Amino acid sequence: MIRLLAVPLLFVASLAAGAEFSTLLPQQSSITFVSKQMNVPVEGSFRKFTAQISVDPAKPETGKASIEIDLASIDTGNTDADEEVAGKAWFDTKNNPAASFTSESINNIGKGQYQVSGKLTIKGKTLDTRAPFTLKQAGGVLLIEGTFPLKRLDFNIGSGIWGDTSVVADEVQIRFGLAVAAKK
Repeated sequence: MIRLLAVPLLFVASLAAGAEFSTLLPQQSSITFVSKQMNVPVEGSFRKFTAQISVDPAKPETGKASIEIDLASIDTGNTDADEEVAGKAWFDTKNNPAASFTSESINNIGKGQYQVSGKLTIKGKTLDTRAPFTLKQAGGVLLIEGTFPLKRLDFNIGSGIWGDTSVVADEVQIRFGLAVAAKK
C-alpha cells in the first residue's frame, strides 16, 4: 500500500528547441502505485504532492527535480485501508508526514528513454533510487512518465503482521506522470 515517490521521480527531457520546463501542472500530474495483497493487485494514488522540476530538453543531463509526497493523501479507494496505512505499522504519518525524492543525475539510456538517479526518503530512511522515464512534448507541456519498483520493507513500511510478504508483497510498482509547462 505504498508507492511513492517516486517517485519518485523524475523529469528530464528531449525535444524542445531550447525551452526550459519548470512549472508543474498538478491537475495533469499523478503519482500512483500498484501493490499486491494475497497476490491480488491493489491500485492507489497520492492526491497531494509538490515538485520542483527544471528541465532543458536540449540538455536533459542538467535537469533537476525535487518531489515531496504528502503520505496522508494516500487513496486506496477504501477509507479503512487509507487509515490503516497512515498508522504506525505502515507510513506512520504522524511522525513521517512526507516522502521525498531529490535527483542527483539524469542519463540518456537510449531509444527515447532516460533514467533519473537520486535519493528517496520514506519514514526517515534514505536510499539510492533509479527510475526510467520517457518524455513527450505537446505544445508548451512536457509529460514525464515512468514506473519503478519499490521494496517497501527496505523503508520499514508494513511492520509486524504486515511484514509477511505472503500477505502483502514486498515489491510495489510506483508510476508517475508529471506534466510540466514551459518556463515563461
